Amino acid sequence: MKITRRIFTSMVAGVVLAATGIIGSVSAADMPAPFDKPSEVKIALVRYLSTGDFFQAYLAGVESQAKILGVDLRILDSRQDAALQADMVDQAIALGVDGIIVQHGLTESMQEAVKRAIAAGIKVVAFDVDVENPDVPQIEQSDFMLAKMALDQAIIDNGTTFNAGYVYVPGIAPLDRRDVAWKEVKDANPGIKQLAEFGTLDNPIANSVANQARSVLAANPTITVMFAPYDEFAKGVKIAVDEAGMTSQVKIYSADVSTSDISAMREEGSAWAATAATNPAVVGEVSVRVLAMLLAGEDPGHNVVVPPTLITQTMLNDGDIKNMKELSAKIPAFAHADVAVPAWMPLPKR
Repeated sequence: MKITRRIFTSMVAGVVLAATGIIGSVSAADMPAPFDKPSEVKIALVRYLSTGDFFQAYLAGVESQAKILGVDLRILDSRQDAALQADMVDQAIALGVDGIIVQHGLTESMQEAVKRAIAAGIKVVAFDVDVENPDVPQIEQSDFMLAKMALDQAIIDNGTTFNAGYVYVPGIAPLDRRDVAWKEVKDANPGIKQLAEFGTLDNPIANSVANQARSVLAANPTITVMFAPYDEFAKGVKIAVDEAGMTSQVKIYSADVSTSDISAMREEGSAWAATAATNPAVVGEVSVRVLAMLLAGEDPGHNVVVPPTLITQTMLNDGDIKNMKELSAKIPAFAHADVAVPAWMPLPKR
């Protein structure tokens, strides 16, 4: 990972804050309204996707930042039912919440629901779903860069000529943004031949993708690279590659990371070569902070981007990194994003 001046500054700042005890020590009296009376502030997290380690970690980050702010957090989980997610926005409106975080979902089902929330005087932010509304800050992981980082590593490892399989489900905002990077890399490297495209979000996602990948590998035995830009996709591909006895032939490149991903990447002879990721817990914290800034009358900007980090199998093995805690400790830029952090904002302790 290249340490830029910005990343270095944020790393140093994080160490200083932790050492001085500033993180998590701001009192309600120091905060602007309505956070001077935080227990009276109600916010809702309305989720579309919740299956998998990424979403569990994201939720933990939301809960952690909400707790340190002292607000009342309500969690509404639609379990990939677009119509139900829209209904849940209406439920949140009926509950009288002050702010809503929309986490993933489909543009067509969220647009009108979000308009209804805004019309009711509720502040809304969106993570990884484009509600096409200038009043709603869009929080993302720089999905294009997540994919581009992983693909750059694939080219370093495999050159510019290889046969590839690609896992993709259109209509999901982060996957669509990652797809742009895949298309650009293919256009720039005509030696990369996509032999198959497949994918599903049916639960359990990893097992459903594994079922598809088995057929793809059987039909396309010359595939040497699998681009699976979501870790649940990568888990499914790895299951199929392992079962086919192709671990020495196929390399997997993905996006997102979790403790179970780290374990899978570090297995002896693992085909999972690299992933690019932000810390999902940090993204959850940023989502709450952006909403809090809106509620305090501040402007976080329309596009709030959490910068990603490249994580390779070699890096994990050389650093003997076994879990997310060790990943954060040994790569400090992964542990905190210097994004949406006004001076008054308390942060979870590190």
